[in-house]
This record gives sequence, C-alpha cells and structure tokens, in this order.
Amino acid sequence: MSDADEAIDVAEIAELTPPDRTLMGPGPSDVHPRVLRAMSTPLVGHLDPSFVEIMDEVQELLRYTFRTDNQWTIPVSGTGSAAMEAAIGNVVEPGDTMLVPTNGYFGGRMASMARRAGGEVVEVDAPWGEPLEPADVSDALAAHDPDVFGFVHAETSTGVLQPDVPELTAAAHDHDALVIADTVTSIGGVELRVDEWDIDVAYAGPQKCLSCPPGASPLTLSDEAMEKVLSREEDPRSWYLDLSLLEGYWGNERAYHHTAPITNVYAIREALRLVAEEGIEQRWARHERLAGALKAGAEGMGLEMNAPEEYWLPSLNAVRVPDGIDDGEVCSELIDRYDLEVAGGLGDLAGEIFRIGCMGHSARPENVIYVVTALGDILESMGADVDPGAGVSATRNALE
Repeated sequence: MSDADEAIDVAEIAELTPPDRTLMGPGPSDVHPRVLRAMSTPLVGHLDPSFVEIMDEVQELLRYTFRTDNQWTIPVSGTGSAAMEAAIGNVVEPGDTMLVPTNGYFGGRMASMARRAGGEVVEVDAPWGEPLEPADVSDALAAHDPDVFGFVHAETSTGVLQPDVPELTAAAHDHDALVIADTVTSIGGVELRVDEWDIDVAYAGPQKCLSCPPGASPLTLSDEAMEKVLSREEDPRSWYLDLSLLEGYWGNERAYHHTAPITNVYAIREALRLVAEEGIEQRWARHERLAGALKAGAEGMGLEMNAPEEYWLPSLNAVRVPDGIDDGEVCSELIDRYDLEVAGGLGDLAGEIFRIGCMGHSARPENVIYVVTALGDILESMGADVDPGAGVSATRNALE
C-alpha cells in the first residue's frame, strides 16, 4: 500500500498555532488587528453586487495611496511579484528594449521578467547600495533608445531610496520610453506621487508599509501605458496576468475572468482605509520619524548605516554587520530569544548588512525600542564592539 492510501492520524496534526513574532524584517510587517478582523468576515461571490461595490472602493483607495487619478488602478490577485510580472509582462512586448538598473536585487528581477516577456534587456549601471544618477540614466537612454525604462523606487535589498525621480522620468519620456516603477517598499511608507512624478506604471506589495497579508497587490497604469497594452499585436505570455482580459473584470464590465481572492481584497480595503484615516502625508511623516529613531539607536550603539542620509530609506534600514559577527547567527538568536524577525543581506550585500524594516503597523515606538534593545543585547553577547545602553538612550531621545 502506498503512503497516499494510508489513513492520516489527525491527532498528530495539532491546531494551527504559529509563533507570535514581532516582524521588523523586510516584509511582511505586523498586520493591523482591523485588517485581521476584516479577513474573518463572511465570503461573498466575486461577482456579487456587494463585492463589486468593494472593488470600486478598493480602486478609489488605491488611487489615493498611489497619488494618482489613473483609471486603471487595481489589486492584482497574487503577491507583489505577480503585480511586478503583470506590469512588465504586459508593457514589454517581444522585441522591445527595456532599460533596467543594476543597483540592487530587484533590478535584477526586472531584467529576468523582461527577458521572459521577450524583451531585450540593457542596463544602467550603479553599485549596490547607491541610487541611479540622472546623468547616467540619460546617457543610457541616449545609447540604447529603450521602449521601457524601469527603476526601483525603494530598493529592499540595499536600503536605498531613489531620489530625483522626476528627473529620471523626464529623461525617459524625452526618449518616448514608458516608465515602470517598483514601489513595493515605498507605497504607504515614504513619499510617492505617481502622477506628479510622471510614472507610467507602478506596482507594489501589500505586506510591507500597508501592513496587509500578501495576496492582492497594487498596480496602476497611465492611459498611455494601458493603450500600449491594449494595442499589442501578440498576447502576453501569461493568461492569468493578461491586463487586456483583467480589464473586463476590473473595468466597467465586471465580467468573469477568475475568482478573485475575496478575503485578500477585504484585507487590502481595510489596510487602505487605515492609510486614508491617518492621511497619506502624515503616514509618510510617521515612518520617517520612527525610522529616524531606529537609525539614531543603531548609530548610537556604534553601528553604521549602509545608505548615506541623502538616500536613506526609512521603511527599510540597512545596517552594516560589525566585524567578526555572523548576520545569520544574529537573526537566529533574535528569533529564538526575542521572537523578533530581522533579516540579513541579499546578493552583493549578503553577510554585510542587517535589513530592519520599519513599516506600517510595525512602525510603532515600542517596536523601535524593542528592536534596538534586542539587537544591542545579541551583538554585545557575541563580542561586537557596541554600546547597547547608548543605543537605547539615543532611540528614546529621538522619540521624545
């Protein structure tokens, strides 16, 4: 008899009791209790008139949060990577050239998706941990004349916030290139103005500064970008993420395409209501103030930030690992001793930085003091040259 034919002893599979962690890594962040309550409400059908009203509300709240009037603003059914692939896989056609950045892990993911869509990838170079220079972008645009330019607004792998966004988009539009922005770690946490900055397409994830479980991911497209999508000669390679088909469901027709993740749409609706209640600019200011206190604490105990002040990313703080310390051991000890999640580096920065989030519902004074206290304790116990008490004092002073 095969294993599949054997009866399961249900008693061996206990009731679900995941650990109660404090999530201060690069995502997900702590989910607001109101969002969890929204997810526990009854299901309705994905074409139910009441759900159609919810769809309208989610779209309007997304427009507010993205700072856009784009009609084509939706939550994609899937994680942030699904919204990313919907953006790139629909806008980049076979034979198109896409200019992508080299300054972080997620620029590399842009390149991979563009190639799978049949595009030619060219790069604008910048070291990991530095932003793109507008002059370098202009030179790359002139050299390659791409159809699409992509950049990462908030690079989760390096803790760098891209400044000068309007300069980048203006240069791209001078070459008739559409602009795709990765705003996964910026939406709802740091200043983001899709319309004012002339971004054609922006995608995001709900699990970071929006403090929402992954499953329905923000995406917005300008009329110009959607016109390119709808005039394609060849269908996108993904049926599920084909925006010309999704337009029938999320547009005026509300025609069946797939069964939407209803509970996740409930969740993002409540998460976006929280954004609107707080006020988007007030929310940006809260993240900057609390992350500033975290930064002050890290520097106060003797640690170094990876990104200079002028392009420091409040929602994702990249802190240099002290000499002689194993970042993986620190992260494991924080989980084991404090039920606290932070993360190590990726790619070129693997082993060199801690990635400490300060996002959404996790961006609270008690969490900031907790992560500084716990990190200082673990590092000191491992022999790092740090002063935990000075770090906590600096954090408290910054919060006051």
